[in-house]
Amino acid sequence: MAWLQISFVVERDCVPLLEAALENAGALATTLGDAADEPQLEPPLGTTPLWRRVRLTALYPDQPQVLATALALSRSLAAHLGVKPQIERIEDRIWEQTWRDDFEPARFGRRLWICPQGQSADDPDAVVVELDPGLAFGTGRHPTTALCLRWLDGADLVEKTVIDYGCGSGVLAIAALRLGAIHAVAVDHDLQALEATRANAEHNGVADRLFACPPEEVPEGPADLLLANILAGPLVELAARLAALVRAEGRLAVSGILHDQSAQIMAAYAPWFRLDKPRTANEWVLVSGCRKQS
Repeated sequence: MAWLQISFVVERDCVPLLEAALENAGALATTLGDAADEPQLEPPLGTTPLWRRVRLTALYPDQPQVLATALALSRSLAAHLGVKPQIERIEDRIWEQTWRDDFEPARFGRRLWICPQGQSADDPDAVVVELDPGLAFGTGRHPTTALCLRWLDGADLVEKTVIDYGCGSGVLAIAALRLGAIHAVAVDHDLQALEATRANAEHNGVADRLFACPPEEVPEGPADLLLANILAGPLVELAARLAALVRAEGRLAVSGILHDQSAQIMAAYAPWFRLDKPRTANEWVLVSGCRKQS
Protein backbone atom coordinates (compact mmCIF):
# COMPACT_ATOMS: atom_id res chain seq x y z
CA MET A 1 0.00 0.00 0.00
CA ALA A 2 1.19 3.52 -0.79
CA TRP A 3 0.42 6.84 0.88
CA LEU A 4 0.12 10.44 -0.19
CA GLN A 5 1.88 13.00 2.01
CA ILE A 6 0.98 16.69 1.74
CA SER A 7 3.01 19.33 3.60
CA PHE A 8 2.53 23.07 4.09
CA VAL A 9 4.89 25.57 5.72
CA VAL A 10 2.78 28.30 7.31
CA GLU A 11 2.69 30.85 10.11
CA ARG A 12 1.52 29.36 13.41
CA ASP A 13 -1.73 31.35 13.43
CA CYS A 14 -2.83 29.38 10.35
CA VAL A 15 -2.22 25.96 11.89
CA PRO A 16 -5.55 25.21 13.69
CA LEU A 17 -7.78 25.89 10.67
CA LEU A 18 -5.38 24.25 8.21
CA GLU A 19 -5.07 21.14 10.36
CA ALA A 20 -8.85 20.88 10.71
CA ALA A 21 -9.34 21.28 6.95
CA LEU A 22 -6.83 18.54 6.12
CA GLU A 23 -8.36 16.18 8.65
CA ASN A 24 -11.87 16.86 7.34
CA ALA A 25 -10.58 15.92 3.88
CA GLY A 26 -9.70 12.44 5.11
CA ALA A 27 -6.18 12.73 6.53
CA LEU A 28 -5.26 9.68 8.61
CA ALA A 29 -2.75 11.71 10.61
CA THR A 30 -1.31 15.21 10.81
CA THR A 31 2.03 16.18 12.32
CA LEU A 32 3.56 19.54 13.24
CA GLY A 33 7.25 20.37 13.00
CA ASP A 34 9.69 23.24 13.20
CA ALA A 35 10.08 24.84 9.77
CA ALA A 36 12.75 27.41 10.67
CA ASP A 37 15.21 25.83 13.14
CA GLU A 38 13.56 27.46 16.15
CA PRO A 39 13.90 24.97 19.05
CA GLN A 40 11.42 25.01 21.93
CA LEU A 41 13.77 24.05 24.76
CA GLU A 42 11.84 24.96 27.89
CA PRO A 43 8.13 25.56 27.32
CA PRO A 44 6.05 26.35 30.40
CA LEU A 45 4.47 23.36 32.13
CA GLY A 46 1.11 22.37 30.72
CA THR A 47 1.60 24.19 27.41
CA THR A 48 2.17 23.00 23.84
CA PRO A 49 3.82 25.96 22.11
CA LEU A 50 4.19 26.22 18.34
CA TRP A 51 7.07 27.60 16.34
CA ARG A 52 6.62 30.84 14.42
CA ARG A 53 6.95 28.89 11.15
CA VAL A 54 5.35 25.44 11.24
CA ARG A 55 5.58 22.52 8.84
CA LEU A 56 2.19 20.78 8.87
CA THR A 57 2.13 17.36 7.21
CA ALA A 58 -0.96 15.30 6.44
CA LEU A 59 -0.95 11.63 5.45
CA TYR A 60 -3.64 10.16 3.17
CA PRO A 61 -4.35 6.60 2.00
CA ASP A 62 -3.70 5.93 -1.68
CA GLN A 63 -7.38 5.70 -2.63
CA PRO A 64 -8.64 7.55 -5.75
CA GLN A 65 -11.60 9.34 -4.18
CA VAL A 66 -9.68 10.41 -1.06
CA LEU A 67 -6.69 11.56 -3.11
CA ALA A 68 -8.87 13.59 -5.45
CA THR A 69 -10.46 15.38 -2.49
CA ALA A 70 -7.10 15.96 -0.79
CA LEU A 71 -5.44 17.31 -3.93
CA ALA A 72 -8.35 19.63 -4.70
CA LEU A 73 -8.28 20.95 -1.14
CA SER A 74 -4.51 21.45 -1.31
CA ARG A 75 -4.81 23.54 -4.47
CA SER A 76 -7.53 25.65 -2.87
CA LEU A 77 -5.54 26.12 0.34
CA ALA A 78 -2.40 26.97 -1.60
CA ALA A 79 -4.22 29.73 -3.46
CA HIS A 80 -5.77 31.07 -0.27
CA LEU A 81 -2.60 30.94 1.85
CA GLY A 82 -0.17 31.92 -0.88
CA VAL A 83 2.08 28.93 -0.17
CA LYS A 84 2.90 25.94 -2.35
CA PRO A 85 2.31 22.50 -0.80
CA GLN A 86 4.86 19.73 -1.08
CA ILE A 87 3.17 16.55 -2.32
CA GLU A 88 4.86 13.16 -2.44
CA ARG A 89 3.89 9.53 -2.75
CA ILE A 90 5.38 7.24 -0.09
CA GLU A 91 5.66 3.50 -0.55
CA ASP A 92 4.67 1.38 2.42
CA ARG A 93 7.45 -0.05 4.57
CA ILE A 94 7.88 -1.91 7.82
CA TRP A 95 7.87 1.38 9.71
CA GLU A 96 8.96 0.01 13.08
CA GLN A 97 12.17 -1.22 11.42
CA THR A 98 13.11 1.87 9.40
CA TRP A 99 15.01 3.47 12.29
CA ARG A 100 17.68 0.75 11.93
CA ASP A 101 18.90 2.44 8.76
CA ASP A 102 20.40 5.23 10.91
CA PHE A 103 20.86 3.58 14.31
CA GLU A 104 24.12 1.63 14.53
CA PRO A 105 26.39 0.58 17.43
CA ALA A 106 28.18 3.59 18.89
CA ARG A 107 31.01 3.90 21.44
CA PHE A 108 31.05 6.45 24.23
CA GLY A 109 34.41 6.87 25.92
CA ARG A 110 36.83 3.94 26.07
CA ARG A 111 34.62 0.87 26.48
CA LEU A 112 30.91 1.77 26.71
CA TRP A 113 28.80 0.94 23.66
CA ILE A 114 25.12 1.52 22.91
CA CYS A 115 23.85 -1.01 20.37
CA PRO A 116 20.47 -1.76 18.79
CA GLN A 117 18.97 -4.95 20.13
CA GLY A 118 20.47 -7.92 18.33
CA GLN A 119 23.59 -6.06 17.16
CA SER A 120 27.04 -6.26 18.72
CA ALA A 121 30.06 -4.01 19.18
CA ASP A 122 33.24 -4.71 17.24
CA ASP A 123 35.31 -4.63 20.43
CA PRO A 124 36.17 -7.63 22.65
CA ASP A 125 36.38 -5.36 25.73
CA ALA A 126 33.08 -3.58 25.10
CA VAL A 127 30.55 -2.97 27.85
CA VAL A 128 27.31 -3.06 25.89
CA VAL A 129 23.88 -1.58 26.53
CA GLU A 130 21.32 -2.87 24.05
CA LEU A 131 18.67 -0.25 23.37
CA ASP A 132 16.17 0.39 20.62
CA PRO A 133 14.58 3.81 20.05
CA GLY A 134 11.14 3.87 21.61
CA LEU A 135 8.65 6.20 23.19
CA ALA A 136 11.13 7.64 25.70
CA PHE A 137 14.04 9.93 24.88
CA GLY A 138 17.55 8.56 25.21
CA THR A 139 19.64 6.47 22.83
CA GLY A 140 22.91 8.38 23.12
CA ARG A 141 22.47 10.18 19.81
CA HIS A 142 21.75 13.56 21.38
CA PRO A 143 24.90 15.45 22.49
CA THR A 144 23.68 15.81 26.09
CA THR A 145 23.14 12.06 26.46
CA ALA A 146 26.49 11.39 24.79
CA LEU A 147 28.22 13.73 27.26
CA CYS A 148 26.69 11.84 30.18
CA LEU A 149 27.61 8.43 28.73
CA ARG A 150 31.23 9.50 28.20
CA TRP A 151 31.34 10.86 31.76
CA LEU A 152 30.01 7.53 33.07
CA ASP A 153 32.61 5.59 31.09
CA GLY A 154 35.35 7.46 32.95
CA ALA A 155 33.76 7.30 36.41
CA ASP A 156 34.56 4.88 39.23
CA LEU A 157 31.29 2.93 39.40
CA VAL A 158 32.26 -0.39 40.94
CA GLU A 159 29.98 -1.15 43.91
CA LYS A 160 28.53 2.36 43.73
CA THR A 161 24.89 3.48 43.97
CA VAL A 162 23.53 5.76 41.24
CA ILE A 163 20.51 8.00 40.70
CA ASP A 164 19.43 8.84 37.14
CA TYR A 165 17.11 11.83 37.60
CA GLY A 166 14.95 12.36 34.51
CA CYS A 167 15.74 8.90 33.20
CA GLY A 168 13.85 8.85 29.86
CA SER A 169 14.73 5.45 28.38
CA GLY A 170 16.87 4.56 31.41
CA VAL A 171 20.02 4.49 29.30
CA LEU A 172 22.20 6.24 31.91
CA ALA A 173 21.06 4.10 34.84
CA ILE A 174 21.45 0.91 32.81
CA ALA A 175 24.88 1.96 31.52
CA ALA A 176 25.99 2.67 35.10
CA LEU A 177 24.90 -0.81 36.18
CA ARG A 178 26.62 -2.45 33.22
CA LEU A 179 29.79 -0.53 34.14
CA GLY A 180 29.83 -1.90 37.69
CA ALA A 181 27.36 0.05 39.82
CA ILE A 182 25.64 -2.10 42.42
CA HIS A 183 22.23 -0.38 42.37
CA ALA A 184 20.49 2.40 40.43
CA VAL A 185 17.37 4.48 40.97
CA ALA A 186 15.78 5.78 37.76
CA VAL A 187 13.49 8.78 38.33
CA ASP A 188 10.96 10.34 35.96
CA HIS A 189 7.54 12.00 36.23
CA ASP A 190 6.53 10.40 32.88
CA LEU A 191 4.98 6.96 33.40
CA GLN A 192 5.88 5.94 29.84
CA ALA A 193 9.53 6.70 30.57
CA LEU A 194 9.41 4.53 33.69
CA GLU A 195 7.79 1.71 31.72
CA ALA A 196 10.46 1.97 29.00
CA THR A 197 13.23 2.03 31.62
CA ARG A 198 11.96 -1.14 33.29
CA ALA A 199 11.68 -2.93 29.94
CA ASN A 200 15.17 -1.85 28.88
CA ALA A 201 16.61 -2.90 32.25
CA GLU A 202 15.00 -6.32 31.89
CA HIS A 203 16.43 -6.75 28.40
CA ASN A 204 19.93 -5.81 29.61
CA GLY A 205 19.83 -8.17 32.58
CA VAL A 206 19.93 -5.49 35.30
CA ALA A 207 16.27 -5.25 36.33
CA ASP A 208 17.00 -6.78 39.74
CA ARG A 209 19.37 -3.88 40.52
CA LEU A 210 17.24 -1.02 39.19
CA PHE A 211 14.32 0.74 40.85
CA ALA A 212 12.26 3.04 38.61
CA CYS A 213 9.96 5.54 40.29
CA PRO A 214 8.42 9.04 40.11
CA PRO A 215 10.20 11.86 42.01
CA GLU A 216 7.99 11.58 45.10
CA GLU A 217 8.99 7.93 45.59
CA VAL A 218 12.78 8.28 45.53
CA PRO A 219 14.15 6.16 48.41
CA GLU A 220 15.74 7.94 51.35
CA GLY A 221 19.51 7.92 51.66
CA PRO A 222 22.06 9.66 49.41
CA ALA A 223 23.69 7.96 46.43
CA ASP A 224 27.34 7.78 45.41
CA LEU A 225 26.61 9.35 42.00
CA LEU A 226 23.74 11.32 40.54
CA LEU A 227 23.12 12.18 36.90
CA ALA A 228 20.42 14.53 35.64
CA ASN A 229 20.13 15.02 31.89
CA ILE A 230 17.22 17.45 31.83
CA LEU A 231 17.12 21.22 31.13
CA ALA A 232 18.66 24.31 32.69
CA GLY A 233 15.48 25.71 34.26
CA PRO A 234 14.56 22.52 36.15
CA LEU A 235 18.23 21.98 37.08
CA VAL A 236 18.32 25.36 38.83
CA GLU A 237 15.00 24.75 40.58
CA LEU A 238 16.11 21.27 41.70
CA ALA A 239 19.63 22.18 42.83
CA ALA A 240 19.01 21.82 46.58
CA ARG A 241 16.93 18.66 46.06
CA LEU A 242 19.56 16.98 43.88
CA ALA A 243 22.39 18.02 46.19
CA ALA A 244 20.58 16.34 49.10
CA LEU A 245 20.49 13.08 47.12
CA VAL A 246 24.32 12.89 46.86
CA ARG A 247 26.48 11.71 49.76
CA ALA A 248 29.50 13.66 50.97
CA GLU A 249 32.34 13.24 48.45
CA GLY A 250 29.85 11.73 46.02
CA ARG A 251 29.77 12.76 42.37
CA LEU A 252 27.29 14.79 40.34
CA ALA A 253 26.90 15.23 36.58
CA VAL A 254 24.16 17.39 35.05
CA SER A 255 23.50 18.12 31.38
CA GLY A 256 20.83 19.41 29.03
CA ILE A 257 22.57 22.78 29.36
CA LEU A 258 23.32 25.21 26.56
CA HIS A 259 26.73 26.89 26.61
CA ASP A 260 25.38 30.28 27.66
CA GLN A 261 23.49 28.65 30.57
CA SER A 262 26.53 26.94 32.10
CA ALA A 263 27.50 29.85 34.39
CA GLN A 264 23.99 29.91 35.85
CA ILE A 265 24.08 26.16 36.52
CA MET A 266 27.53 26.32 38.11
CA ALA A 267 26.40 29.14 40.39
CA ALA A 268 23.33 27.11 41.41
CA TYR A 269 25.39 24.04 42.40
CA ALA A 270 28.52 25.73 43.78
CA PRO A 271 27.17 25.93 47.38
CA TRP A 272 27.19 22.13 47.59
CA PHE A 273 29.79 20.92 45.07
CA ARG A 274 33.43 21.45 44.14
CA LEU A 275 32.90 21.82 40.42
CA ASP A 276 35.05 20.54 37.58
CA LYS A 277 35.78 22.28 34.31
CA PRO A 278 32.64 21.89 32.15
CA ARG A 279 32.68 19.43 29.27
CA THR A 280 31.22 20.52 25.95
CA ALA A 281 29.78 18.96 22.80
CA ASN A 282 28.67 21.39 20.10
CA GLU A 283 26.59 24.02 21.95
CA TRP A 284 25.82 21.68 24.86
CA VAL A 285 27.56 21.45 28.25
CA LEU A 286 27.93 18.92 31.07
CA VAL A 287 28.67 20.26 34.55
CA SER A 288 30.12 17.85 37.12
CA GLY A 289 31.50 18.05 40.62
CA CYS A 290 32.20 16.43 43.98
CA ARG A 291 29.85 16.91 46.95
CA LYS A 292 31.40 18.97 49.73
CA GLN A 293 31.51 17.75 53.31
CA SER A 294 28.58 19.08 55.33
